[in-house]
Amino acid sequence: MRAPRRKSSPGAQTEKAFLESYHPSDYERPSVTVDVALVSAFEGALYTVALERRSHPFKGQFALPGGFVRMDETLDAAALRVLAEKCGLERLFVEQLYTFGSVDRDPRMRVISVAYYALVERTRFTEAVAASNGLAVAKIDVPWEGETGGPVELRSEEGVPLPLAFDHPVILGTAVKRLRGKLGYAPIGFQLLGDRFTLLELQRVHETILGRTLNKDSFRRKMLASGDLEATGESQRDVDHRPAELYRFARRSAV
Repeated sequence: MRAPRRKSSPGAQTEKAFLESYHPSDYERPSVTVDVALVSAFEGALYTVALERRSHPFKGQFALPGGFVRMDETLDAAALRVLAEKCGLERLFVEQLYTFGSVDRDPRMRVISVAYYALVERTRFTEAVAASNGLAVAKIDVPWEGETGGPVELRSEEGVPLPLAFDHPVILGTAVKRLRGKLGYAPIGFQLLGDRFTLLELQRVHETILGRTLNKDSFRRKMLASGDLEATGESQRDVDHRPAELYRFARRSAV
């Protein structure tokens, strides 16, 4: 008498067969977005851009540039696309910041946001805003000191509070905290300056990020000894004081 035929065990199933029988719709899946905190520093303050929401949820409030991640792109590619499409900016310093996944962060559905921050110097920042359709310039008010962290507030150029939608106050606050912490060990302040700058301009950027004043002589010695600076052999022009020497970042790069 012939023995009954044994059924194939899951371990004996080929990968091709497994994938052909696999149904992603059997599982709940969250949506994924990227949100980008674009930061610039000038006139003693940190600035960003935001877009007023024209539809629900949070209609009338402001949001950081963002969007859903497409099925055929990486997270980094999505962040760069958002910067190009909504801010008209490319070739910036861009870094992944943090993943925000509170269950109720978006009232529409389960949405996980991978946040990025991008740094841009003043001229490109103002040109991007002028050429955009709907970008609002916003001053970042940081209500905490050092690297305490927490939400931040936005104000318009006229000083009017700009309410931020979703958890974007926390995203933007996390970007400020990251900048403050990273400034001590990575040459990121240069990304907020033009190709040529004075030591005083570099110091002002550091002070603006940190929210406190720095000793001029100590800062100058530290920067000159860092190996990050390269003298251009040029000095300021058309100034009503003694022209200061101009430097450049020795290892400037962009994503």
